[in-house]
Amino acid sequence: MVELDVCLETVFTSLPVEERLEKIAQAGYTVVELWHKECTWTGDDLTGPAKDNRKLKDALDKCGLRVNNMVLNAWNATLGGSLVNSKDQGLYLKNLDEVIKFARGIGCSKLITCTGKEIKGKSRKEQRDSIISTLNKAAKVVEKEGFTLLLEPLNTYVDHPGYFLDSAKEGARIIREINHPNIRLLYDVYHMQIMEGNVISTIEQNIDIIGHFHAAGVPGRHELYLGELNYPNIIKRIEELGYQGCFGLEYFPSMDSEESLKSIKELLN
Repeated sequence: MVELDVCLETVFTSLPVEERLEKIAQAGYTVVELWHKECTWTGDDLTGPAKDNRKLKDALDKCGLRVNNMVLNAWNATLGGSLVNSKDQGLYLKNLDEVIKFARGIGCSKLITCTGKEIKGKSRKEQRDSIISTLNKAAKVVEKEGFTLLLEPLNTYVDHPGYFLDSAKEGARIIREINHPNIRLLYDVYHMQIMEGNVISTIEQNIDIIGHFHAAGVPGRHELYLGELNYPNIIKRIEELGYQGCFGLEYFPSMDSEESLKSIKELLN
């Protein structure tokens, strides 16, 4: 059975990270994921404090939780560098080393990587070539360190205007061109329903290179049972295809976070 994980950034946002973990565990979950080590989502923006590696690990152990993945660089390249900007390659690889050290300290071995926003004045091909070049170098690092990089396409219609990689199909082509087992695709059902639809068919065609899933209701990015997507059917098909990783709940509750998480667990399990 596919295991659900909870993005600790989007739930219980008025609480410190350590208290969020307690609440997530109390709601019946055993796996979490997080965004950036440098800051924390507080409900409106990333103005919360940096995450303390030791405190985070102690809280995870206390709550019986493990971390499936965390984010390497910001979608708009304000943290960690841009894949589409060849001038950022050194910054990106330096940040990769730093985040690997942080992630290892909390028992995490998967990192989500974003492309950054499209650069005006540069062709799509130039920017795509930069992605390939940097990820090829990053692949050697993560292979040596025992990590996996998850390349994430995002929607540009609602949440991330100007983001370069807004197509799972294009993301899959990039992954296949790199052709390295430690570089995988993150398929975010919410983002790709907005951009492309045809969710189950796209998953079927690319399950061999998908390393993680994200989910939220469409429209609104709230509970999975709100909106136009049939998540029980999506998860059923993913399981039939042999996927054995986590299915990440990266949504913003429309109600009390604890009640929301329990309702989703009941729906999907």
